[in-house]
Amino acid sequence: MQDRQVIRMSGTPATSPSPAVVAGGLVFVSGISGAGPDGKPAGTDITSQTRAALGRLREVLAAAGSSLAQTLSVQVYLERAADFDAMNTVYREAFAEQPPARTTVVADLPPDVLVTIAAIAAPTGASRETLHPAGWAKSPRPYSYVVRSGNLVFLSGLLSRRGTNDAIVAGPASLQTRTILDNAGVLLKTAGLSFSDVVASRVFITNDLVFNEMNDEYRKYFTIDPPARATAVVGLDLVSRDAQVEITLIASAAGKQVIGPAVSPSLPLSTAVRTGDLLFLSGVLGNTAANTGDVVAQTREVFTRIRRTLEGAGVSFSHVADNTVYLSDIWEQRRVEAVTREIFPSDPPAQTAVGTRLVNPAALVEMMMTATGR
Repeated sequence: MQDRQVIRMSGTPATSPSPAVVAGGLVFVSGISGAGPDGKPAGTDITSQTRAALGRLREVLAAAGSSLAQTLSVQVYLERAADFDAMNTVYREAFAEQPPARTTVVADLPPDVLVTIAAIAAPTGASRETLHPAGWAKSPRPYSYVVRSGNLVFLSGLLSRRGTNDAIVAGPASLQTRTILDNAGVLLKTAGLSFSDVVASRVFITNDLVFNEMNDEYRKYFTIDPPARATAVVGLDLVSRDAQVEITLIASAAGKQVIGPAVSPSLPLSTAVRTGDLLFLSGVLGNTAANTGDVVAQTREVFTRIRRTLEGAGVSFSHVADNTVYLSDIWEQRRVEAVTREIFPSDPPAQTAVGTRLVNPAALVEMMMTATGR
């Protein structure tokens, strides 16, 4: 039996995404919005919703045998860039000491929702350590650059900045990508690792027109056995309007195994990467010439492609612990969820769904999963 435990909370329907899944020595928490008992957002302002979301996160982690203090990595999705500072004020209260690594982007959220927070945590009693590179300025924002737990190392989402003084390095996407990955190299070295140890990557860009420019620089750092990766088009104007690229990485000291065929000769990413008991899958699109404009058909094709990858790794959908869903139209979430329930009729994974533009304009949905088991 695989190491996978679904955490349920009072009032959560069995067919909904699980609030949390404990798998592979980690706790994966679904995207949480600041909703009250009636399912409606707790207030119309970012302060109320962030406080409610973090309160709910605390409850879910406790039910899963973890805590805010054991949180390793957080994904924050904001509806409005203008809410960044107010969100940070509340967030800092919850993570006052040794905060987790964090990535924050602007995305489309369900109606009246201003913030969604997803997380990965270590169980209570597991090792957790924050690291800081020598000579770097302390981040003025409430996150740690590097958090390590066991063999896994989580990096915060990196923008194009100088590590020594946090100053923005403006310029074309190629320069920004190079600056980000040079900084990532310093952070990985601080943890005793290198780019060859990176197992998963999320790339955010502000315009699909810079995708190739970003990719040309990115592939220089991942020449052999690149990590699993997903790329989404989002808003990054939280600190600087010049930002065009943000990248977050997960690395492992336990070695890695690339699973499946190359996704594309021109794309520096692996279909899936296994490290220890975890399997990280690249983001999967489902658009074909026959299903243009049909989100249901594309979702079914996404699951067909993911099934092949899972089976090639010797596991199945019952092993999936976490799923990130990027939708080109957040209003299509219910139709995508209907198909998802067919795949996960019981004990579904943790899940976070947000609205983003996708690099392929014909694609309507993309999923990036993490599974456990061998």
